[in-house]
Amino acid sequence: MHLAITGSIATDHLMTFPGKFADSLVPEQLDKISLSFLVDDLDVRRGGCGANIAFALAKLGHRALLVGAVGRDFETEYRGWLDAAGVDTSGVLVSETRHTARFVCTTDTEMAQFATFYAGAMSEARDIDLFSLGSDFDLVLVGPDDPEGMLRHTQACRDHGVDFAADVSQQLAWADGEVIRNLIDGATYLFSNDYEAALIEQKTGWSSADVQAHVGTRVVTRGKDGVTIYPAEGEPIHVGANEGVVAVDPTGVGDSFRAGFLAGIAAGLDFERSAQIGCTIAASVVETKGTQEYVLDREGFLKRIGSAYGESARVEVDEALSLT
Repeated sequence: MHLAITGSIATDHLMTFPGKFADSLVPEQLDKISLSFLVDDLDVRRGGCGANIAFALAKLGHRALLVGAVGRDFETEYRGWLDAAGVDTSGVLVSETRHTARFVCTTDTEMAQFATFYAGAMSEARDIDLFSLGSDFDLVLVGPDDPEGMLRHTQACRDHGVDFAADVSQQLAWADGEVIRNLIDGATYLFSNDYEAALIEQKTGWSSADVQAHVGTRVVTRGKDGVTIYPAEGEPIHVGANEGVVAVDPTGVGDSFRAGFLAGIAAGLDFERSAQIGCTIAASVVETKGTQEYVLDREGFLKRIGSAYGESARVEVDEALSLT
């Protein structure tokens, strides 16, 4: 299966606050909020939703085409890192004038986050003609990116009759109901977490059943409570998260889950097995500072799959994936 992953490519500036944000919030004064949090550390990492997903797919043995826009600073180190990991970066547009997008995020002891995102070169993703990069895509994931770029890629998939997975996630905050409806209508897969699923319903005015009627399969992640898959036909499927996970940083966890799920689908596995792969690689990411810094060796990954979901899961995943 030939996958194209469209989405942001960014550098992440990750900080940790040794307390709880909630302790500094006064609900009746939120319209006047003005706060500064003294953090313990700063880590500058490679990130961006599209790059994170493509990187995780490569770690699971699947070479996907990464599609996004970056600044010239991308060429100094980031492209080489992704190429070495097994990502196809030939679909990346390099801006002549803008810096690569930047994600700045502070996480507290409860894993709550305050984040800001500078788009920079990402705004040029709208200039990318997806199907000039190839015409043999089996599935395109349209991830968080320049809004106009997301709409263009989504419509291009419809025009070319290519299946697409909608992953609006971080862009839900700015998008209105019409934009969200345009981004998800007709999607083969719709990815969201449980909060985002509720926000989609609120902003579109659609009920859960309405959303289901407009997409194929909904995949709703629930953090430590695992994930629920709502197929186009049949009963919901729930997969629990790996147990015994010591969370360090939640940044990029949803991206890695998506990669694991898509790797399973691309390998011909069913929804349950695909979600188990997603939950297992997500566990590795949440235990690591940075979205692409985790180590995923074949023996350790398969052992973790087996411990969490049983020997049959380990055997099937072993046979289906070519983990690096």
